Amino acid sequence: MSGEDMKNRAFSLIEVLIVVVILGVLAAIALPQFASATDDARTAAVQSTLSGVRSSIASYRTSAVINGTAPYPALAEITDGSVLKFDVPINPFTDVGGVQAVTGGQADARAVVSESSAGWNYFVDNNATPPVVIFYSNTSILSTAPDGAGGFLGANEL
Repeated sequence: MSGEDMKNRAFSLIEVLIVVVILGVLAAIALPQFASATDDARTAAVQSTLSGVRSSIASYRTSAVINGTAPYPALAEITDGSVLKFDVPINPFTDVGGVQAVTGGQADARAVVSESSAGWNYFVDNNATPPVVIFYSNTSILSTAPDGAGGFLGANEL
């Protein structure tokens, strides 16, 4: 091929720049959609874990009431496999696993306590009337769950 034929077959700088601009616009539109999908998945994972643990605690309570024992399990029973038929997964918002005990005031406020040492918080008081149990995520990172006022709930509020 002659030099003239090669010149006619190449892209001009303007054509290349137009393609780059179009790709940039598409990336600017698409990337936030993928980021939202990741946050939605984290929120769903936290909700699933909370649902599973809370369901297991409710099942434990049913058996305990029938047997006349303390209605809610102690922290050790949550973590040793006697209440849950699965290991509590890591918190997807913090990538930290484990369950820690918190005080009643901390649980009522859904306080985040030592976020780097445990992914989940647990409070139980079988001596209260009525007995109280609270299990929640140990992070205040916003989830994608709506709060009803146009914002989003913290993952610890789910």
